[in-house]
Amino acid sequence: MKRKDQRVGIFIDIQNLYHSSKNLYHARVNYKELMKELVAGRKLISAMAYVVKSETAKGEAEFFDALVKAGLELRSKDLQIYAGGMKKADWDVGMAVDAIRMSELLDVVILVTGDGDFIPLVEYLKWGKGLTVEVAAFGRSASGKIKEVADEFIDLGEMPKMLLKK
Repeated sequence: MKRKDQRVGIFIDIQNLYHSSKNLYHARVNYKELMKELVAGRKLISAMAYVVKSETAKGEAEFFDALVKAGLELRSKDLQIYAGGMKKADWDVGMAVDAIRMSELLDVVILVTGDGDFIPLVEYLKWGKGLTVEVAAFGRSASGKIKEVADEFIDLGEMPKMLLKK
């Protein structure tokens, strides 16, 4: 149950959200609407968006600016390209560490990702820290298990204002 006095922290896996909205709906996420829906009248303590910078991506600076304008604090790292051409960009550990580090200041942690790799984090925050953990993602691409372990699963695909068609 959502209460006005709850202190909320939001942690957004931008890569997961961006690719899910693009591949499933051929659309972009409306981050301003996302923030409003997730906060739901509660006290927002922190909202972090985890992004990966690429040298070649067009429109990246504008996209990052839009995230900041929506009220998000950006955490960024550069895309790593290994010998042989393999690319790696992943914020899972950083996002988990930030959520745990912030947990003392929060009543509710909202993880915006459908990635099942976050299940141990959800379980730790719930049972180890006694927090409410909400997970928001597109139901069609989210891990079935993460939907189960969260206190609440918020299906972004069922929110009409969440998507901006290209």
